[in-house]
Amino acid sequence: MTKRKEFLLHGLFWLLFTYFELIQFDLENPYLFTFRKLDIFEISASIVFLATFYFNYILILPKVYEKLNWKRILIGIASGFIVFIFLRYTLEEVLIEQFIGHGNYFEGTSISYYIYDNLYYGSFPLIISSILWILIFNVRLLEYNKHILEEKSATEVKFLKAQLNPHFMFNTLNNIYSLVYFKSDKALPAIEKLGELMRYTTYETNKERIDLQQEINYIKSYIELDQLRHEDENTVIFEITIDKPKVQIPPFLLSPLVENALKHGKYNKENPILLDLKQTGNRLFFKITNKISNQKKDKLGGIGLDNLRKSLAINYPDAHSFVINQNQENFIANLEIKLDGKTN
Repeated sequence: MTKRKEFLLHGLFWLLFTYFELIQFDLENPYLFTFRKLDIFEISASIVFLATFYFNYILILPKVYEKLNWKRILIGIASGFIVFIFLRYTLEEVLIEQFIGHGNYFEGTSISYYIYDNLYYGSFPLIISSILWILIFNVRLLEYNKHILEEKSATEVKFLKAQLNPHFMFNTLNNIYSLVYFKSDKALPAIEKLGELMRYTTYETNKERIDLQQEINYIKSYIELDQLRHEDENTVIFEITIDKPKVQIPPFLLSPLVENALKHGKYNKENPILLDLKQTGNRLFFKITNKISNQKKDKLGGIGLDNLRKSLAINYPDAHSFVINQNQENFIANLEIKLDGKTN
């Protein structure tokens, strides 16, 4: 809560306080009202109330909550009552008595009774100021915790991206190394595709959201780069049905599943990797099916899939379903997301 909002809240509080304390309505005509006239002791009581209220609010409560314990609480309460009693006695029984010839209490009232009686009256400004201070303190605490969570989420997203990019590039460079080593004609096209991937990772991953079509183009480039390693064509079949290519998603939301299938799957022309991407309305469906290589089993906890789970939890809490079904031969991943519908 900002200082401006705090001042406004205090203004609203004193308006309500004045309304209930000073305004009187005509019983015969409720639409008519008058301001109650205050005598000198009611005015002095208001001054003492106000002074004690802000003494407790500004000086006592922040010190008590600095290091909260029973000793500080008791000292704080005692200090509030001492200030209230001292101010009221000085104002009413000394200063006003000099002007009008008598104080607010009967002559001969003992100090012990005066203190006892004012414990009751002094409790009002102390209790009300404490309630208002604690209310504002907790609002600020909630706002601070929300800010910390947002900062934590933003930092975690950046960390996930930082993990994903090198992971993709590491696999790609291994592929290109093999092509160059064997002096394949596919080496130069592979380097060109790598340039396209690097442009994506350089310029798009710094954004919070990108077009769905951009993610699809990235996946296509990655698949085409991977296909250079194989003699057969159509070892990966990518079916795409989308209504809104410009709907916004976080970068690298879908590609970890593709990368996982290409890395751990066994695929050829007879047993291709099947990618099925559908987007209709605010729903996005992505299904991947591949055979499992006997030499390199699919892992449910690899870097890519772990990061995907974290990214989904951050960006689509309670708005996604990610289910993996695996047996000795097949690996099937089903991802369903309820999109927020934002478009570029």
